[in-house]
Amino acid sequence: MDAFASLPDLAVRTLGGSVVAASDESFEEKENLINPWPPAFHPETFGPKGQEYDGWETARRRPGDDGELGHDWAIVRLGLPGVIRGVVVDTAWFKGNFPPHASVEACAVDGHPSPAELADARWVEIVPRSALGGDAAHAFAVDVPRRFTHVRLNIHPDGGVARLRVHGEVVPDPRLLRGLTVDLAALENGARVVGCSNMFYSAPDNMLFPGLARNQAEGWETARRREPGNDWAIVRLAAPGVVRLAEIDTTNLKFNAPGHVSLAALDARAGDLDDPAAWHELLGRTRVQPDGRHRFRLEDDREITHVRLDVHPDGGLARLRLYGDLAPEGERLLTRRWNELAGP
Repeated sequence: MDAFASLPDLAVRTLGGSVVAASDESFEEKENLINPWPPAFHPETFGPKGQEYDGWETARRRPGDDGELGHDWAIVRLGLPGVIRGVVVDTAWFKGNFPPHASVEACAVDGHPSPAELADARWVEIVPRSALGGDAAHAFAVDVPRRFTHVRLNIHPDGGVARLRVHGEVVPDPRLLRGLTVDLAALENGARVVGCSNMFYSAPDNMLFPGLARNQAEGWETARRREPGNDWAIVRLAAPGVVRLAEIDTTNLKFNAPGHVSLAALDARAGDLDDPAAWHELLGRTRVQPDGRHRFRLEDDREITHVRLDVHPDGGLARLRLYGDLAPEGERLLTRRWNELAGP
């Protein structure tokens, strides 16, 4: 597995991504590119435009009057702007109609630009024109240490792509967090799960996604624990801060929620994650109910950088919210990183 594959997909629809424009979508819609589920295929499902595919597919290109063939493209607004570490161009199920080559560009534009405004943006090539095969996922590492808000997939000259995955590190805008009570555990604010005991059914980062989980698969769920002890996950907060309120959400988990939960905290600037003595209790072992949201006011004013969630003995959570305030150093760290990754 590529090293970047464990990073969030900054473009996926469940994190707010959107395909804002495309040169052509004669056969299949551009929006399919960022669907969260794996591409599917059902043979002999013919619509008025031919065989149906779960992806984006353009018409066959013919040379124009000038003899030029040109190429097709699609622009994706990242749901979570950040540093792109890798891109996956997946041609699953496109066997005779895949593009032979593709390239990817990226840009950073503040605000909410229109497709016309994006056409005039300063685009940077992050994946050079590269060969593609049919019915395969093509992974390309990216080494451009800058924050981007949009990517443009170019296919040469035409064809079908099932999915575009854009893996990277979230870089939140500090101007939207400074001086406010925020969710310090939100993926969109830059938090990540940096360790967990078990992710048999689903990844723990799911707990940090925006919005409400629609089903069990959109949360974190462990296997049934048969040995002593309990399962756990460690969250690196968006930045150093003080957590004032915790929300433990077991929605949709009716028969596989944990019986109890607890929270511990640590300031990694003063202690080591592997040192049990460096952690202090944030929320003692507390009973939770299935399929519901639980809120707990926390009476601890210490600045922290990490929170350990323990589920007793196992089970799943839909969402974990840790509302609080950024510490002054947290604000400085976010601002410094934003400035360093802004690019020219």
